[in-house]
Amino acid sequence: MARFEHVPPGERTPDPRPGDFILTHGGELFSRLTQIGQQLRYAGADQPYTYWNHAALIVSNDGALVEALGAGVHRTTLAAYDQTQYTVVAIDASAEDRAEMVAFAEHWIGAQYDWATIVSIGLSLLTGAKFSFGFAGQLICSGLVARALERTATIFEDEPSHVMPAGLAKMFGVTPPSANAPKGRAARRG
Repeated sequence: MARFEHVPPGERTPDPRPGDFILTHGGELFSRLTQIGQQLRYAGADQPYTYWNHAALIVSNDGALVEALGAGVHRTTLAAYDQTQYTVVAIDASAEDRAEMVAFAEHWIGAQYDWATIVSIGLSLLTGAKFSFGFAGQLICSGLVARALERTATIFEDEPSHVMPAGLAKMFGVTPPSANAPKGRAARRG
């Protein structure tokens, strides 16, 4: 279990730490499809984890992020999420591990988004088989975070590049905010 903090719209986490990550949600078509796909894998007691459909890695104390979106892997800041609810997941890691996580994420800035991995995950969800394919040097949002987390003592049961936001939430025991908590409007993601 990790510590986590739900940050409501209009607020910002006061002490972001490199190596921690955020989970958030969006309402765009692809975001909704991600949630629906996750619901195929995470049902029953695990269904609440499907609340999240995006993840990003915190890479500096001032709230800089590295995230993978449709336009590729890029650097942004927590300010991009000021108008929506997001959850900060505080991991247990040494300063050296955190530095390795940041170096890993920053190495991938400029890489393409891995649409093939999305197809691979989709086929796995629809068939129940464990397909694992994608393109070297391309990443999805939660796969970027999971692969960065490999620089710590974190071990994934699935291929880290194929981990979904719900998988990160489940692994770290992150429960969604209450149903009546303000959600704000979804962040505009490219």
